[in-house]
Amino acid sequence: MTSAGRWDHLGLEMSAVYQRFDELTEQGLDPDPDVDWGAYGTYAHTKLWLGPEGGHDYDERVLRVVRSVAERDIDFTYRQAHHLMERACYWAARQGHTRYEELFRIPLAAARRFDHQRRRDLLRRLTSGPGLKEARALLAEQVSDLLTEPAANGPAGVVRTEIGDTDRFARMLAEEYGPRLAELRPLLRHWNTARSTRPSARWLRNAERMLTPGAVALVRELLTRLVAYRGGEWVVRHDEGEWRDKVFLREDTIVVVRGILWTCEVVDERWVTSLVTDVAMTCGTGSNGMGSTCRCEPVTNAAVGVLARRGGLDVIVPLSRIQAKVRARSVQRNLSLALDAVAAENGLTREQLLDRAVPTFGLDADGVREEKIGDYRVRLCADVPALRYVDAAGKTVRSLPKELRAELSDLRAVLKELKLAQAAERSRLEQAIVHERTWRWREVSEYFLDHPVTGPYARALVWRIAGGPADLPVRTAGGWELAGHLPDPDAVAGLWHPIHARAGEVAAWRDRLLEIGVRQPFKQVFRELYPLTPAEERTGTFSHRFAGHVLRYGQARTLLGQRGWTGRSIGHWDPVNGGGQGEVVRDLAGWQARWAMHIVSAYGIEPMLCATERITFHRDGRAVSIAELPPLVLSEILRDADLAVGVASVARDDRATAGHERYWRSHGFGELTETARTRREVLARLLPKLRIASRVELTDRFLLVRGDLRTYKIHLGSANILMEPNDAYLCIVPASGGAAGSVFLPFEDDGGTLSVILSKAFLLADDAAINDPTITRQLG
Repeated sequence: MTSAGRWDHLGLEMSAVYQRFDELTEQGLDPDPDVDWGAYGTYAHTKLWLGPEGGHDYDERVLRVVRSVAERDIDFTYRQAHHLMERACYWAARQGHTRYEELFRIPLAAARRFDHQRRRDLLRRLTSGPGLKEARALLAEQVSDLLTEPAANGPAGVVRTEIGDTDRFARMLAEEYGPRLAELRPLLRHWNTARSTRPSARWLRNAERMLTPGAVALVRELLTRLVAYRGGEWVVRHDEGEWRDKVFLREDTIVVVRGILWTCEVVDERWVTSLVTDVAMTCGTGSNGMGSTCRCEPVTNAAVGVLARRGGLDVIVPLSRIQAKVRARSVQRNLSLALDAVAAENGLTREQLLDRAVPTFGLDADGVREEKIGDYRVRLCADVPALRYVDAAGKTVRSLPKELRAELSDLRAVLKELKLAQAAERSRLEQAIVHERTWRWREVSEYFLDHPVTGPYARALVWRIAGGPADLPVRTAGGWELAGHLPDPDAVAGLWHPIHARAGEVAAWRDRLLEIGVRQPFKQVFRELYPLTPAEERTGTFSHRFAGHVLRYGQARTLLGQRGWTGRSIGHWDPVNGGGQGEVVRDLAGWQARWAMHIVSAYGIEPMLCATERITFHRDGRAVSIAELPPLVLSEILRDADLAVGVASVARDDRATAGHERYWRSHGFGELTETARTRREVLARLLPKLRIASRVELTDRFLLVRGDLRTYKIHLGSANILMEPNDAYLCIVPASGGAAGSVFLPFEDDGGTLSVILSKAFLLADDAAINDPTITRQLG
């Protein structure tokens, strides 16, 4: 190619300039002093790529020009420097250029003109990009010199030199912990080598050798800060462009955080397991605190790895907590491997291991732990998890004297862990019903009924002996009885599910629970049932029962994720699923349900809304008839869908996005779903016992409340309110508690809708006493 033809793509003016540069190069001459040296530097760098014949052989005349340019104080713009560095990295990684000193001579000289933050931005691809290992090794000294901040920048500069400044957490490390980290610089550098998926034995030995009491305290403090950290906006630069992006942790910071976590493996302190678990929960969940999104998978997996390698039964509950909350596939895979490994070590299945690994937290058989602090007794009670204080005179007081409060740190940590364990046990017991787990009766007694944490929940559930009676367990001198009989210790037992009972038996159990005042940890006796309908028999492989609803996508995704549904990534950003089209999937007992959804709100509009479509059923990869599904599997799948609709539907809010008012009106006041019908059945039993019984009445879809000013209709599905006589809509955001808070409910209400309905009913029954102007204006 001729010299002239080589630059034709640049345009007439720049082509002429580069042709003139070619002439000077061939003659071994320098350009005039007033030349555009930035353009000349870019030209010289480009010549390295072209070579004398468009190849990779570097002409000595070109090398002379490159070195001459690199030695000059050229006022490169950031854009020019960025282009130089990007091209050098590309040529080195993709085009086979191996003379790295020459290839990066001008880009590194250009980077020197900028402050250290911009240098880090410019050098990021060279220092961490793929295919540049040899270049990094050869240029390490030059790069280190460029990135090392001067002593005048103090300890913060020392930290930035080691770990960069790419997100808010890194900046916090430099600015707030600079002096302490600078004193521990060898350990900081060691943390910055944590670039694999797990530490080697040598890495851990070196970390242990560098640990001091101050370093251990710093590890705890930094991880505590990470638990509370939520990321934030960060300036992102590319070329000459600059914009703000939401950032949690960048790659450079992830490496350091991983190193800090690995160090916990050689720290023998009580706080390690709890704190590392909290790190996993923070980094493994999204901005809403749920596991449908993951802030940082690498850090979450590092935390899981630390817990798994600590081993022992103490890590089972923490790993199970993470497994129940975090839905990222890589994290779930690592959690399964960790739990299976511990189970295998103990000769158990994972479920058996979890049964045996629930901690007691030092609670006695009555669920109480008491410790003496000064002249006070401090009680930790499992029934209502809290610390209670009793003075020397036996009087309950609100708190300890200020000088004794520091001694509560251990008990407060135990209280926090107890609450988390209780939530995990409620979930585990409900999953046992869904999956129809069975045990020997002696195992039920030891690991459930007698356990101070699990026991209060297990004793409020109905158990069944295979081929025998079902009842609430009762403690006797001889052991736990069912229906007045002491089961054989080896009898097979499981939790009762109403899908296997006659309607009369279910109704009798519901009356009994309300009569004796037993509150179940979740809906068992009052569990909604979804038998096969004639319409589903006709459609065959799919159900339209929960199609056509408009849901808040974030809420639906979170709730379904908690109940084991996966594949929840639909939206405009997801080309794999066709943009706004996708499906959620749940596997249960070898059967699979797929619920199709699509986005219906405009891009960028919050909250994002999705519309539900049909649910199809599969086994071993093939579509199956709904009639083939076991009744329990079908019922539980459809129950999940009903719960998602009940919680996330826009019909629950009059502020429905424009375009969905018809749906809001039809569903917000329409026919009841199974969940709402169960709610109606509970209210039918509760209302006669309420002090407002004379003012309320149930209809097919509404709870009618007669106030002094007007009569109100509260919809039993959405809790929306219409006022008679013209069905005007009434918007109320009820306060928590109040008179409704004292009403006994036989289960922990799904989504809180039953409590909301009762709260509104108590408020409106005494409407003359309402003084909230946002309500009185609507009453007219």
